[in-house]
Parts: sequence; structure tokens; C-alpha cells
Amino acid sequence: MSTVAGGIFTSHVPGIGQAIDKGLQQDPYWKPFFDGFHPVHEWLAREKPDVLVCFYNDHGLNFFLDAMPTFAIGAAEGYSHEDEGWGISGYKPYSGMPELSWHIINQVVGDEFDPTMCQKMLVDHALAIPVELAWPDAKSWPFKLVPIAINTVQFPLPSPKRCFEFGRSVGRALESWQGDEKIVVMGTGGLSHQLEGERAGHINIEYDMFCMDHLSRDPEALLQHSSLDIVDLAGSQGVEILNWIAARGAMRGSVTEYSRNYHIPISNTATATMLLENHATVMA
Repeated sequence: MSTVAGGIFTSHVPGIGQAIDKGLQQDPYWKPFFDGFHPVHEWLAREKPDVLVCFYNDHGLNFFLDAMPTFAIGAAEGYSHEDEGWGISGYKPYSGMPELSWHIINQVVGDEFDPTMCQKMLVDHALAIPVELAWPDAKSWPFKLVPIAINTVQFPLPSPKRCFEFGRSVGRALESWQGDEKIVVMGTGGLSHQLEGERAGHINIEYDMFCMDHLSRDPEALLQHSSLDIVDLAGSQGVEILNWIAARGAMRGSVTEYSRNYHIPISNTATATMLLENHATVMA
């Protein structure tokens, strides 16, 4: 049987990709953020997951405002990253695992979710940068990828509760998968930030700490706010915490915090990295 070993939660600011390209990991401005990945690297080297299930939000590369699914699940043989205009390109292609993707799709549809099923799918910086951060020295990616995009852009947005229950459904699919793969989930985005308008540069440390403090031991505390509440608290792009909430929902065992890092600002954004371990599964 497959196992969900843990979850990685991190920011996906495009500027991080530019810093990687320029080799700025030890630069005083960037070092506090990149240092937060040392425990992640050690854990991944020990656990060696076979599959990555990544919850992220598309920024107009694969979906745009004229066609924005609430949930979209990749079911392709492979995925590629394209530059959206940030000057970030050249990331290695990703191998898919369509048989697992369809297993997940069948589970979530059976649980009365209605995902868009993507047999062709591009992935943007919201997936590519976190993967590069987690496996910086990989000659080729050592995992099969299942990308899951959540709408955090076009209103109406899904609620935190809906995203958590969607993640729970994905988690049930991962637990019932008959392979013997070790799986890691990933949630990307945030934390608090706003890129436009009068509140450009908005950072809410108190809300960020609330999310990080409750993510492992009491994730349902994050469901008390509506999506619009989160926009008010964390900024219009801070609502990307929905990706974290869904990924945490997919971890259905006994979850403990392995490491965390919080650093501000990176390109006027509150950046964070957390690693949670999933010690045992539950059946329900």
C-alpha cells in the first residue's frame, strides 16, 4: 500500500526563481529564506518519495480569467514549465503518473467534487520554484508528479472548508492506491501579501503565525475564516493559503511539525517554509 510520508508547504514568489538562476542563495537578503530548506533536503534524502502531489494556483499560464476551474487535476504523461514573463525558464520536464491521477479523479468525483481533468497541462512558477527549492541538485526529478491547481484568482473563490474537504478526498485516494509508492504532498503560495492597489506590500505577521501554529495540530482552525476574510487579513494574494489548507487536508494521519521557517520580506511578500510528517494513516 502507498504511504503519505509528509507535506512540504512553501512560498512560490517569482523572485525566488530569479535568485536561484543568479546563484544568490548565500546573499544576505536571500540566505534566511534558503536556509529554511536545509531540513527539507535532509528529510527528502532520507525518505526518498516516489510521488509528489502538488497543490498550487495557476497564474494565467494554463488557465486564464475566461476559463478558470475551481479545481483542476493533471492526468498527463508529463508536464513542462513555461516562462510567464518573469524570465524564469529552463526547468526540467516532469514525469506524470496518469494512473494515480485518474484514481484521484475517480475518488474526488465520487465524493461529489467536480474537477477539471487535464490530459494536457502546463505548470507555472507556483509549482516549478518550490520543486526546484526542494530538490536543488537533482539531475532529473526523482518523483512522478500529480499537479492539482486551485483557483485563488477569479471570484468566487472556493472556501477554506471546501478546499480542506477536497484535500481530504485526495488523501482518501492516496490511502486507497494499491501501489507501494511513498508520497509527499506539497502546498505552495503565500503567505500574506498583496501586489496591487492601496494595500500593495501588505503583510500580516499575526495571521501568518496563526496559520503556521495551527497547520499541523489543528488545521480546522484555519477554516473559521471565509476566503474574503482571508483576503482582508492576508491580502489579495495571501488567499493562496487555500493551497496549504488543501494539501494539509490530504494528510490524514498523525501529523507533527518537523521544521519551519518564516522570513520577511522577499519581494514585499511574507515567505515561509514548513515540513510536516505524517506518521500514520487513518481509515474513514
